[in-house]
Amino acid sequence: MAILLCLGAFAIPAITLAEEQPFLAPFEASYTASMEKGIALNGSAKRTLTSQGDDVWLYRTDVKSFIANIDESLTLRWENNRVVPLRYRYRLSGFLVKDREQSIDFDWKTGFATGKYRGKPFKLELREGALDPLGFQLQLHHDIRAGKRDMTYQIIDGGDYDQDHFAVIDEEPLKTPNGIVATLKAEKVRGEGAKRETLMWFAPDQDYLLIRLLQVEPDGSKYELKLKQAALGG
Repeated sequence: MAILLCLGAFAIPAITLAEEQPFLAPFEASYTASMEKGIALNGSAKRTLTSQGDDVWLYRTDVKSFIANIDESLTLRWENNRVVPLRYRYRLSGFLVKDREQSIDFDWKTGFATGKYRGKPFKLELREGALDPLGFQLQLHHDIRAGKRDMTYQIIDGGDYDQDHFAVIDEEPLKTPNGIVATLKAEKVRGEGAKRETLMWFAPDQDYLLIRLLQVEPDGSKYELKLKQAALGG
């Protein structure tokens, strides 16, 4: 039975789902999406996790706005509380933006990942625990849910590996239209003097669902997601 959570017209019930659901459970979440780059531009985003059977899952993020659309998906296997990516696809298209695509196929039997980034093919030897640009977000969610507060991931992006470090930095009440929600605030840890900032807020009482995401670019432009509505559970 799905449990509905809202940050718009309805209040979020204060329930803890971690003990009531399997460790990996399907969900569907809708967000408002906004971008400030000289002018404010608004859109919507949807994130879903659906079972494909036999411990295979489909994780998707779709962003729709006036100037750009993003279609991003990952087919993954869930093993020993870990995301094992199988097939990643990303496409950015729209008005006043340059189309961009990326694909990654993970062949764990041969030990190689192959793909294409900005039209150029690549092949990489797989490292233990290697993730993709979408799957790490699901892994981060579950690692925080499991009590971890400092995490480093090997992420294949742009045809090479990035080593990305994340940490929970605060317990922060988040103001919403219907009251205050208790959250854990996490950040992507960057080097001293870095001008890009990425912050995420997860709600423990809502199965550690992502409530808000904020990214600030070096030029001061901002990209933000805020939860509008979510259905948790199968």
